[in-house]
This record gives sequence, structure tokens and C-alpha cells, in this order.
Amino acid sequence: MTRGFSLWLDVLRSLAALAVLFGHMAHIRFTRGDYYVLREINIASDAVAVFFVLSGVVIAYAAGRDGSLGKFAFNRATRLLTVIVPALFLTLLFDGIGTRINMSAYPWPYYVDLPLGEFLFRGLTLSPEWNGLMDRVRLGTNGPIWSLSYEIVYYAMFAVLIFIKGALRWVLLALFAIIAGLPILLLLPAWALGAMLWGHIQKARSPVMSIPAATALAVLPVASLILFRIAGLPDMLLQQTGQVIGVADVKSVLFFSDEVLWNSVTAACVAAHLLGVFHLSSRLTLSETAPIARFVRWFAGASFSIYVMHYPTLHLLDATLPETLPGYDVVLLGMTLTICFAFAALFERPLASYRNSLRHVAVRLKLSEA
Repeated sequence: MTRGFSLWLDVLRSLAALAVLFGHMAHIRFTRGDYYVLREINIASDAVAVFFVLSGVVIAYAAGRDGSLGKFAFNRATRLLTVIVPALFLTLLFDGIGTRINMSAYPWPYYVDLPLGEFLFRGLTLSPEWNGLMDRVRLGTNGPIWSLSYEIVYYAMFAVLIFIKGALRWVLLALFAIIAGLPILLLLPAWALGAMLWGHIQKARSPVMSIPAATALAVLPVASLILFRIAGLPDMLLQQTGQVIGVADVKSVLFFSDEVLWNSVTAACVAAHLLGVFHLSSRLTLSETAPIARFVRWFAGASFSIYVMHYPTLHLLDATLPETLPGYDVVLLGMTLTICFAFAALFERPLASYRNSLRHVAVRLKLSEA
């Protein structure tokens, strides 16, 4: 993966994390509806579609780099759990404090008080949106974890395709599909576009597209998404989805996959954009020590933390900050990002150290058994 392409993936990852944060801050209960246009254009949902494509690219790259199911599973599990475990416990803590101070800041369905055992089981297994054999649940205020329920299934299915052979492959794929349920499977093609894009890039290895063509491919899909949004295409596709499945309220059936058609269009445009960026970035010489590159890497290194911690933090601050506070919106945003960055410093950025510690423990256990 070239430095330029990798850096642009981090740019998009950072922007997507901010889009989710801003989209949720725009709720009336947080900012009075002053920024409700961000809810109306649904930037948070669009950002998740971007995340899915980026995830497909990165996971396909990681599978090739890791080379074995064991190493792939270890790296994916540590990447997720070193952030998810503390995020779940802080969600419990923040929700516990906030609901005791001001319960009105925790309206249903944005907060669901689950029994502790169910909260931990569904959170640690990243299964709140699996509805094949279980009911869907919300983990307190941490609604954004829904997308991780999707991604963990995609990771598992991709690993099966890459590392498992014979009849077991198809048995496991069928099992994961049954457990996950239809809504999760509907967005699998959006994620798979990222994985297929990386496969194409691996085969290309060097740019074959002219600079004007690559520039057009990088720019036109983004411009198309903006024009599609202005033209009202997402709403038209949502109506079409409702007509196909025969219900007026698509979300009541497909849940977070209600915009599957629009999300698929978004994913296709993002994948095309990234292909153009790859052909452009392969011709650029970038320094990792440049200030802008260092800032992008630093910010992207907290994107997962922003994603999983911003909602519990927003609710806690909404319950505790006085609404008459001067510059309330700036303070709300600043404190939320500060808490998320502090969380990242403790749990997301030290990933390599955590992995080394786990490997060291594993070696010691093997030696003691011998």
C-alpha cells in the first residue's frame, strides 16, 4: 500500500468519524435543532457507508499481510477488543452517572437500560444487531456500535473465504448468514466493494491510468454523490425499497439497513473515488514527517475511539452541562473530542504495546506448560 493511498484512507477515516459525531450532535436534544440540516441530509449514515468501504480495503490488505487465519484473528480481535472493552465499561459508567443526574437527557429509544449480563454479553460479542437467532438490542446510549455488529460478521465471512477450504467453508458461511440476519447481509456488498477494490489494486501494483483520467475518477464520483443528494435520490430509493418489501416504514423491517440502495450507491462512488486516488497517489512522493501528514495520522489514530465514545459522552455532557453556559455548542464539541482523544491515548494508540504484551504472556504460558 503506497504512502499516499494510505494517507488518504486516513483522511477519509477522520472525516467519516467527524461526520458521525456532527450528525449526532445535530439532534435537537443536544443542540436545539440549530444544525438539524445535518440530520436531514443524514451525514452520519453516509459516513458509515464510507467506513464500510474503507474497512473492506483495510481488512483485505490485512488478510494478505497476515497470511494465516490465526494471525488474522489475533490482529482483528486485539484491534477491536482493546477499544470495545473499555468503551463498554465507560458507557456503563457514563450512563449510570448521567441518568442519576438528569434522566430527561436519556430519552427512549436513544437509551436502553439493559441487564448487566445481557449488556456485557451482547457488547463483548459485538452482536447487538444480529437478529437471525436473537433480538436486536441497544447498548445503553452507545447506539453507534450497531455498525460493528455488521463489520464483525463481514470480517468472519471474509476470513472463511480466504483461509478455509472445502465443505466447511460453505457451512460456516451459511451459519454466519443465519446468525447475522438479513439486514446485515444487505450491506455486505457495500463492504465487499472495498475488499474487491484492494484485490484490483494488488493486481495493478502500478498506475496504468493517465493523470487526467485518474483525476476525473477521483473527483466525479464525489460530485455525483452531492448532485444525487440535492436531487433527492436517497428518498426516492427509500420509497422504492418500501414498495419492494411492501411496507411504508422500511426501518421497522430493515433497521439500520433501511437505506440499503442509497448506501450501495454511496459505496460504489467511494470505491470509484479511491481507485482514482490510488492511481494519483502512486505518482506522488509524500513525506510522513510533513506536518499535515503527521496530523492526519494522529487524528485517524483516534477515529475508532471517537466513533465508540462520542455518544455516551454527548449524553453525559447533555445531562451535566448547564444550557446557559456561554459557547455551549463549542464547549460540548470540545469536551467530547477531548474525552475521545484521552480515551484513544489510553486504549487505541497503544495497540502495538498491548499486542506485544499478549504475545509475551502467551510465550510464558507455553514455556510453563512445557
